[in-house]
Amino acid sequence: MNRDSLGKHLGVGLAIALVLYLVAYQWIEHRRHVNGPWHVHFQTDASGQPSLSVSHQKLSLSNITFVFSDQRLTQTNVAATIVFETPITNVPFGKVVFLDTTFLPGTVTFELFGHEIELLPRTLVVNLREIPWRSDATFRLTEKDKPKRP
Repeated sequence: MNRDSLGKHLGVGLAIALVLYLVAYQWIEHRRHVNGPWHVHFQTDASGQPSLSVSHQKLSLSNITFVFSDQRLTQTNVAATIVFETPITNVPFGKVVFLDTTFLPGTVTFELFGHEIELLPRTLVVNLREIPWRSDATFRLTEKDKPKRP
């Protein structure tokens, strides 16, 4: 085999590998983002009562609201929407305890005033109980609803 033939074979092999890599990468990235992220709106009213609303366009979920009846914050009239398409852990109140945005919408778990809310594509988990997704649902969470931890 002469030198030109070897270089040509290596070049063709490299070109094929590069094209396959680029096609596979674009396909995987499309699959990761095709369903879109969770949209979570954090707010407090004039008296400082916090609430949170969840929506997801592709899953046809909207206006799922969590009201923390026993809580009052010093900040009033706060309104912020967080879109969980990248790893974001800073939220206006409470904390994000688990976040997986590898394939959207992914999983987001919040700890808010002792309550645990987990957003999964297949179900909603509130204080360790699975609840089927239903748009326009309102959950009023009080001290007695907090999960019992060992």
